[in-house]
Amino acid sequence: MRVRFIALVPLVLVAGFPLYWMVVTATRRQEELFGGGVHWLPDVTRLGTAFTAAAEGAPMLRWLTNSAFVAAGTTVLSLALAVLAAYALSRFSFRGRGVFGFALFATQMLPEALIVVPLYALFLTLGLLNNLWGLVLGNTAFAMPVAVWILKTAMDGVPREIEEAAELDGCSRYAMLRRIVLPLITPSLAAAAVLAFFDSWNEFLLANTFMVDEEKWPASKGLASFVGEFVTPMPTVMSAALLFTLPAVVFFLLVQRHIVAGLTAGAVKG
Repeated sequence: MRVRFIALVPLVLVAGFPLYWMVVTATRRQEELFGGGVHWLPDVTRLGTAFTAAAEGAPMLRWLTNSAFVAAGTTVLSLALAVLAAYALSRFSFRGRGVFGFALFATQMLPEALIVVPLYALFLTLGLLNNLWGLVLGNTAFAMPVAVWILKTAMDGVPREIEEAAELDGCSRYAMLRRIVLPLITPSLAAAAVLAFFDSWNEFLLANTFMVDEEKWPASKGLASFVGEFVTPMPTVMSAALLFTLPAVVFFLLVQRHIVAGLTAGAVKG
């Protein structure tokens, strides 16, 4: 046990140091960062001032609200579509099933930069440019295929005999999916939700291309606006980055708890 703990210490330090250095940079003045010498400790007395400066320098709260809307919409829409698609791939045999599954997989081989121009033309035609719902749809197109394969693999592990017994009792397909299959794959649902949420929360290329009005920017594009041509206020940038990071960390911690609970309940439940 002690050996494992010692082995984890350097991993935790390496993973946590960037976040720690963000705090240090956010609580220092611009002249302190570039005036010579290295400040290894944060000035905790300026932490509140740093957040206030980031909030006053730009509509950060509005940008975070937009990011939350896009991330939540992408997560809900991706899971709703992925559950139905994964159940169809897992439980039904139909012509083109293999082609459909491979097509979903193949979408992950295409980088966003390759299809951003066709997407721009499509969204221009549909009137979805400079629209948060357009970002939700665009992010869903990239997040849903991954969620489909995660959920299909989980559904393949659910014994068909359970559904057959429920069907004999008069249970419909929709009821079997909602009352039997989904509760048994809760950990996989949580994992798919985490991937969809973080994919849309951190997405920058589509947001930078499609969103024009500053009040509609998500926080990922808003952060990039702090970088100036001649001067970049690093304390303000890091303060805004901390504000951008904290909601995502809180979401992950909440969902992680549900994943662990689902794994420990598992097959012995009931």
